[in-house]
Amino acid sequence: MVDKKTIEELLTRGVERVYPDKDTLETVLMSGKKIKLYYGIDPTGSTLHLGHLVQLLKLKKFQDLGHEVIILIGDFTAQIGDPTDKQATRKPLTHKQVLENASGYKEQISKILDLKKSNINFLHNAKWTNKLTPEDMLELASHFTVSNLLTRDMFQERIKASREVYVHEFLYPIFQAYDAVTMDVDLQIGGNDQMFNMLAGRDLMKRKKHKEMFVLTTKLLIDPTGKKMGKTEGNMITLNDGADNMFGKIMSWNDSLIENGFELCTNVDLSTIKKDQNPRDLKMKLAYEIVKIYHGEKKAQEAEENFVNTFQKKEIPEEMEEIKAQSGELLSEVLVKNKVLSSKGEWRRLILGNAIHDLSKNQNITDVDLKISENLTLKIGKKRFVKVLV
Repeated sequence: MVDKKTIEELLTRGVERVYPDKDTLETVLMSGKKIKLYYGIDPTGSTLHLGHLVQLLKLKKFQDLGHEVIILIGDFTAQIGDPTDKQATRKPLTHKQVLENASGYKEQISKILDLKKSNINFLHNAKWTNKLTPEDMLELASHFTVSNLLTRDMFQERIKASREVYVHEFLYPIFQAYDAVTMDVDLQIGGNDQMFNMLAGRDLMKRKKHKEMFVLTTKLLIDPTGKKMGKTEGNMITLNDGADNMFGKIMSWNDSLIENGFELCTNVDLSTIKKDQNPRDLKMKLAYEIVKIYHGEKKAQEAEENFVNTFQKKEIPEEMEEIKAQSGELLSEVLVKNKVLSSKGEWRRLILGNAIHDLSKNQNITDVDLKISENLTLKIGKKRFVKVLV
């Protein structure tokens, strides 16, 4: 299928960069040529998460256009552990552990991609990597230089911090590159944190098959501190989360994630999103749309109703005390200065007792050194309600 508007959105929405360039890939897709593309997942955990949803939605668009989609389960590479963004060597996994982790992936992916269609395949890279002989390994390694592999940011950071870099970590991008060549794909997609690994595959494809392989990197779903949303960072929303749990977790997001969330995790027409709308209302819509994609419209409606009934219809007064603050001020100091609290000691006691609740995010404030960055609606203790306006 060839549709200029669809292809244009496919190559721009949530996309960080296309290698060698977007126009060349667009020309190929507009020509009607059927391409083969893949997305690799290392089963380092038992469930996929919202970061994977970004890629799966992109794959769904390619699948709907009629292209051949491969989901590559990295049952070999997961045993090495991708060193991307890691300040220490990953704990090794056995092949048995990796396969157990991946056992539910197909079912989770089936909520996004149509597994009944003939243009999707699931492959495992241990199938070909375990067949490599020492001679094969030497030939494969001869296409890479130590100086190039050492340019990776995380390796440079470890070296500066006098932390070890192990040889098997060097091998990771080499084996991922070999995956691309073995499957003879036309395109690989992944988050922009995977750029180094994917470009290694692009280079190896040129050397061994004299073929231009496209690489498409997507933007990352990151929290306000710049950390990826995922298992390692402890801020994960899994694709196994129930509708209510998923909805509630999204409602706890910082407002700064809303725009990124709509672009990466939904199919909503971005021109319809009014950025001057109340952030809480926007977040409600975002949570609804994400839950709808994975759990269906009925479950999304129920999750929204349950959230409203549980959290927004509590005994919250229509009028409450309002105090003004500057962005960057410590919340504790603002509350003491405005005589909401008697002292920082009281603030600390309330924090430790989980007695200060952020109503807009439906979560307790646990950071004693929290700095104000946005408007807050607080429940302090059982009966006191305060709005902090920036």
